[in-house]
Amino acid sequence: MNTPSPSFGGLEFAHFRLRPGVSEATLRQAALAVEQHLLRQQPGFVGHALLRGDDDSYVDLVLADSHERAVALCQLWPDDPHGAHFLSLIAPGSALLAFYRRIA
Repeated sequence: MNTPSPSFGGLEFAHFRLRPGVSEATLRQAALAVEQHLLRQQPGFVGHALLRGDDDSYVDLVLADSHERAVALCQLWPDDPHGAHFLSLIAPGSALLAFYRRIA
């Protein structure tokens, strides 16, 4: 993940589980492809991270220069082949998506 900078102002937080049969290695490869081929090309992108919880759930974080930019970046995923592939790995009905503004 890129280290958050003073320009970090918004965050996309997606909590989810993998579809049965999907490996963590596949998820990591998909996340890397999204970052390299989609997110890094977009204005306002600050950083990206993928985390695994103790309960084998996952969190995908996208940091942006503003709340509005975080929302806009997230909206690109379904129409991008790399983003769509990543989304296809998520167990249906398991995703919780939220957006946050930096306050300090």
